[in-house]
Amino acid sequence: MVPVIMTIRIALYEPDIPQNTGTVLRLAACLGVGVDVIEPCGFVWDEKKMRRSGMDYLDHVDMVRHSSWQAFDVANSGRLVLLSTRAERFHTDFSFQAGDVLLLGRESAGVPDHVHTAADARIRIPMAPAMRSINVAMSAALVVGEALRQLDAWPARDNTGDTRFV
Repeated sequence: MVPVIMTIRIALYEPDIPQNTGTVLRLAACLGVGVDVIEPCGFVWDEKKMRRSGMDYLDHVDMVRHSSWQAFDVANSGRLVLLSTRAERFHTDFSFQAGDVLLLGRESAGVPDHVHTAADARIRIPMAPAMRSINVAMSAALVVGEALRQLDAWPARDNTGDTRFV
């Protein structure tokens, strides 16, 4: 595993769909972003299911599984930024900071009110009228991309082929 400096993290609240979780883990590995998985998951955590969408990238992601919201809340030291269709502010109008944790809710139900209230900030992705939501993995990609752009923290390749942050 190539060491990288973590600028932000993604937190998945009780994810329902293993393919989405695997896709987010692959995204995180490619962009040098850590992932917190807040259990219980809506599926049996199975290495085979994860590898189907995450492929061999899973060996390169900094992932922490938390047994509950409470366990995650105690362990989290970053500013909690919730992606929510109920938010007023667009992700493109938000100022991301190093150390932010981008929280994505369950595909089927988002997050409960107490988690929504616990967030330090709430943001949403602009969408066409009458559309409800974007796939959780796609949402993660959009917002992580904007956060990395703002923080100038995209992974880069040096002439040796090693991935590092510049």
